[in-house]
Amino acid sequence: MVHKIVFLDRDTIAPHIDIRRPSFIHEWTEYDRTKAEDVKERLKDATIAITNKAPIRKATLEKCQNLKMIAIAATGSDIVDVEACNKRGIIVSNIRGYAVNTVPEHTFALILSLKRALVGYRQDVAAGEWLKAAQFCFFNHRIDDLRGSILGIVGEGSLGSSVAAIGLNGFGMKPVFLDHDFVKDEDRRAKTFMPHKEFMSTADIVSVHCPLTPQTENLLNLETFRSMKNSAIVINTARGAVINEADLCKAIKEEMIAGAAIDVLATEPPDNNHPYLQLLSRPNFILTPHIAWASTEAMQTLSDQMIENIENFVDGKPSNIVS
Repeated sequence: MVHKIVFLDRDTIAPHIDIRRPSFIHEWTEYDRTKAEDVKERLKDATIAITNKAPIRKATLEKCQNLKMIAIAATGSDIVDVEACNKRGIIVSNIRGYAVNTVPEHTFALILSLKRALVGYRQDVAAGEWLKAAQFCFFNHRIDDLRGSILGIVGEGSLGSSVAAIGLNGFGMKPVFLDHDFVKDEDRRAKTFMPHKEFMSTADIVSVHCPLTPQTENLLNLETFRSMKNSAIVINTARGAVINEADLCKAIKEEMIAGAAIDVLATEPPDNNHPYLQLLSRPNFILTPHIAWASTEAMQTLSDQMIENIENFVDGKPSNIVS
């Protein structure tokens, strides 16, 4: 059998990343990007699909009679109707462990940028404030050390755990995790968990590293922000919809919290009316375009693992199965 592999959105991986071709005989077709309404047509003859952000839903699957495997070029699987795939016997594989350096490093870049007031001071220097200063420095923005602060982490998986380790070992912070009903016994023995109310009111930093599920959607909302310290900051490098975006904007404008740094949105890219765009001139708000995952090393690891998942499937030993 000659597998027909269709990559729906090659442009979601940087052009300098080498995506090697699978070792078995195959036909390879790739598209820079694919709109949702075009997925069905482009996959109609495919046996293996590769997608990062192009959605593959139940209605599409019903028209793709030859499809045997979907290789997601990411960890999150919400872009694919996994339940419908399971019913049709289609294997879905994702990428795991590739971002254990890049996402935590980006997380701390955001934390440090806010806690050291880098954006505010850069804006001041650009505006000529230093030229007008009466002494060697000026104090327009508060700066806080990380040592001794409570690092609240939502999500105890590999990324959340890595952030905790960096916080503890690198900066002398005190990591705590948000408790939930599905914490594994080994995690509960090894980590400190707090119930929701205590967690939100205690944390100096709330950093989001959980998947988007019905239980985590809008997990951080107006009620949450009102319960937090007004000196606390929020970081999100996970999924945009875990935070109610309008509520976060209100919390920052009304100074319920000290600031936020966001790498992900509920809908990407944003439109001109997105509430976060109203905050871009503020020194206590940072928005990066979903790049926490995108170090060169991480993207190459992702690409290699994606092809390995496909080869393993063809060899009859599917890996990283999402169910």
